[in-house]
Amino acid sequence: MLAKMTSKNQVTLPKAVVSKVAVSDYFDIEVEGGRIVLTPVRLQKADAVRNKLEALGINESDVADAVAWARGQK
Repeated sequence: MLAKMTSKNQVTLPKAVVSKVAVSDYFDIEVEGGRIVLTPVRLQKADAVRNKLEALGINESDVADAVAWARGQK
């Protein structure tokens, strides 16, 4: 199957190809042996929260302490 890349490096995936994989808005992209490999990815909101907590340097212990404080246990 053929797909054309535009001047903005955009490619439209043929419906016949997309219908054979899980529905996804995002794809992991890798280059393997000169081929571009797209793998459908389903983003989880929890993953985004975990990534943000990690970026802020907040760990499980910090979260547990905050919950205990909010519940009036500390």
